[in-house]
Amino acid sequence: MKKHVLSMLLALGAAALTQTVSAAGVASAGADKSAVCAACHGADGNSPAPSFPKIAGLGERYILKQLRDIQAWDKASGSDKASTGRPVVEMTGLLSGLTDQDLQDIAAHYADQTIQLSGSKELTVKINSGEDVDALKLGQQVYRAGNEETGVPACTGCHSPTGVGNAPAGYPHLGGQYAQYIEKQLRAFRAGERTNDGDQMIMRLAAKHLSDAEIKSLANYIAGLH
Repeated sequence: MKKHVLSMLLALGAAALTQTVSAAGVASAGADKSAVCAACHGADGNSPAPSFPKIAGLGERYILKQLRDIQAWDKASGSDKASTGRPVVEMTGLLSGLTDQDLQDIAAHYADQTIQLSGSKELTVKINSGEDVDALKLGQQVYRAGNEETGVPACTGCHSPTGVGNAPAGYPHLGGQYAQYIEKQLRAFRAGERTNDGDQMIMRLAAKHLSDAEIKSLANYIAGLH
């Protein structure tokens, strides 16, 4: 029952996100405006290093929301920063001079690109019982079926069985992303350090009961998902 209730909340969150984030960017215009992004994320959105996420093909709504949230946090000051947008220190000042149309155009440009597959690795993780298990198998299990015992929902409901996400609802394409980046974000959502997933706390609820082993396994599995 707990799993079904959480799945319903995630679905309602998707509807809310669809209603609140509009995108009307022009990809060709965004290509000319994305030079500031290309230095870290690559001209085609496939960053050369896992310290910066791949943003190619994540979905226009999702990319635009992140750009708006990062810009909002950057422009906030004092105590407002604690509850505003999404803090990404590496992007401090990079979006401050851009208009909302600029953000829409950049989002459209990167949404038109194709993400390159990072690939999964063969590795083992130690679960809470102390047993070493195959990380790929555990990652696949949690991604596709969740963990009913702890109330973790399957990732497929929002991000699709193949990891392509749900662009109209604002859920990003995850398949092929750097495992290190996915792991970092899941840990941030679990710890409440990343909070720009809406009032429904979609990702915070999904990650709340993930173990360290499940997070590492999920990230590794998703990196090779296509």
